[in-house]
Amino acid sequence: MTIADIKKNTEAKMDQSIAAFKNNLAKIRTGRANPQLLDTIHVEYYGSMVPLSQVANVALLDARTISVQPWEKNMGAKIEKAIRESELGLNPASMGDLIRVPMPPMSEERRKEMTKLARTEGEGAKVAIRNLRRDANEGVKKLVKDKLASEDEQKRSEADIQKTTDKHIAEIDSLVAAKEQEIMAI
Repeated sequence: MTIADIKKNTEAKMDQSIAAFKNNLAKIRTGRANPQLLDTIHVEYYGSMVPLSQVANVALLDARTISVQPWEKNMGAKIEKAIRESELGLNPASMGDLIRVPMPPMSEERRKEMTKLARTEGEGAKVAIRNLRRDANEGVKKLVKDKLASEDEQKRSEADIQKTTDKHIAEIDSLVAAKEQEIMAI
């Protein structure tokens, strides 16, 4: 493995960490309806647990309501029960074939909780990025030790890896700030 390979792999892994962080942020409830909020819900379907999106169409009705349209009529009650029993604090209402999931307004205490949760997720993502930086730097040091790279190349690559790390951490900070704005604006 070369220094270029290490840099490329590290950047790709950091990008994956950012993508996972964005996915986790999308699941933090703000007060606006977001179909991704129901991605974590699983429903029993012929004896096995499957994601809600595999047994129903999940969409937005308006800014505060998610609609869930089961593909099979007999799934309505199971879907409703799964949503109600999830830890999201949602109360679905059935209207014929359609299940409406209204988003309750957020209290001040809940907003602070959600902001704290967004910051915690951000710190976890930063730790993941820093761990990737450490692993990359150790990989470069090993190449120098094995005489496959010079010490000058090591210094340059460590500086490049640090720049990549700083860029990704700044992106995490801006995502957390945007999420906090979104939570407080509601």
